Amino acid sequence: MIEVETCRAALLGSAERDVWRAFQAADPALASPYFSLGFLDAMSIVRRDTRVLVIRESGDIRGFLPFHKGALGHARPLGGPLSDHHGFIAAPGAVFDLQTVLRKAGLKVFDFFGALGTQTAFRDHAQEVDGSWVIDLSGGYDAWIDTRSAVEPKAFRNLRARRRKLEEETSSFRFRINDDRPDVLAKALEWKSAQYRRTSHFDVFSVDWTRKLIDTLLGGGLDNTSGLVSSLEINGQLAAAHVGMRSDTVLHYWFPVYDPAFSKLGPGLNLLLEIARGLSADGLNEIHLGPGEYDFKRELASWQFPLASGYATAPSLAGAARRIADRIENAAESLPLGVVSTLPGRAFRRIDRLAAFRAA
Repeated sequence: MIEVETCRAALLGSAERDVWRAFQAADPALASPYFSLGFLDAMSIVRRDTRVLVIRESGDIRGFLPFHKGALGHARPLGGPLSDHHGFIAAPGAVFDLQTVLRKAGLKVFDFFGALGTQTAFRDHAQEVDGSWVIDLSGGYDAWIDTRSAVEPKAFRNLRARRRKLEEETSSFRFRINDDRPDVLAKALEWKSAQYRRTSHFDVFSVDWTRKLIDTLLGGGLDNTSGLVSSLEINGQLAAAHVGMRSDTVLHYWFPVYDPAFSKLGPGLNLLLEIARGLSADGLNEIHLGPGEYDFKRELASWQFPLASGYATAPSLAGAARRIADRIENAAESLPLGVVSTLPGRAFRRIDRLAAFRAA
């Protein structure tokens, strides 16, 4: 029988942290910085609602589940809406019943939207299944280029043409894989905020904790996690930037942005390829591009790993309310009303997304 303890990151002792590191090191599926202790510590600095479940059996730690504790026992994954990947940090093959874990932790609802689909605890409650695209650099940059060029010859011809155009039609250009200039970070986040507003998406950097998180990740000193800003300058002007985070072996491709004035030169893709080249030489094995049906992800990625979205509830009024909301959404979407039938679901998701960003 399992026992579940809820605690703050700062209260994890050295023994618990050693077990966490051992779990992460033993399972390649947990190599992302999202599963590192450093990301937990960074989130605990910027959000007071950060917690972690410690799951024990016969006194031995079997797993951890980091999360954000909301009102009325509502839990969300660590990192909130910025978390593309989440799940249990446990030994390979470990199996948990998510409802039992929630009940023993006193939690009523757990919403997830990028949980590892390989973990049965989430797969059993999944309503949607997606995949996260992966650039595999484990054999080196040249091996990845050769393999993907054979599969996507047209796409890689276009990439080579864009690189030639960059070399031939500019007086100068410079890549920086690790660009620590504050003005570059500021400009990258300014551009990203403008892009969110232009495309009618919520500006994730309009809330304090998201920017503080980036600063914390870039500040260094975290366990197997660090922020990374990369840039491309063309003719002395910033043309593209990427703000991401990495573990020892995985870069999470997080916030890419470029100046549309340079779009014909493919600044974003040129920067991504240079990041792959540079970090491959620095021991990086994978770049996680996240989910989404984008041509560049499909063309560059070597493979995908499954992600699950859904929710689990423990017996409670909050759990019943979550299930009722889900039934309303499903019933509305089954009606032959066109776009109108999606409105309840869109409203619920928007409310939940805003609540997740505003929590602290």
